[in-house]
Amino acid sequence: MPVFNESTNGHGLRFAVVSSRYNDFITEKLVQGACQCLEENGVASDDIDVFWCPGALEVPAVAARAMNHGRDGQQYDGIVCCGCVIRGETDHYTFVAGEAMRGIGALTLQAEVAMGNAVLTVENLQQAVARSGERSDNKGWEAALAALELANLFKLIGK
Repeated sequence: MPVFNESTNGHGLRFAVVSSRYNDFITEKLVQGACQCLEENGVASDDIDVFWCPGALEVPAVAARAMNHGRDGQQYDGIVCCGCVIRGETDHYTFVAGEAMRGIGALTLQAEVAMGNAVLTVENLQQAVARSGERSDNKGWEAALAALELANLFKLIGK
């Protein structure tokens, strides 16, 4: 029985990072973490495209467009979604967080490309800051690493 080991080799792979601008003081750190992870694992900086959208609700739509169309006729091998939804005093958090996650989850199941999810759904600012730190404390980094592993696994499995 063959066993497939995890590989995060990004040489020759193309990625899109899709991020919400809302709470940009957090999402910028998530995007930086994702890009740093991709580059440190061999993805050329020219093979990483970053797309900014207004909020977490729009992240799945932009990710779907990137998944279906790529750039310059070339499909992405992976997409990393970034965002930050912080609970407030109204039900708005529940709807935004739920719909953003549902949209990304649906894309993950239908995707021909690897998907990484770094949309934070947190109770407060302190939790957001803790999840947007350096390397392993950065969910953007973590999501990019997962997407790299999936992209390599998808290549093994084939279309």
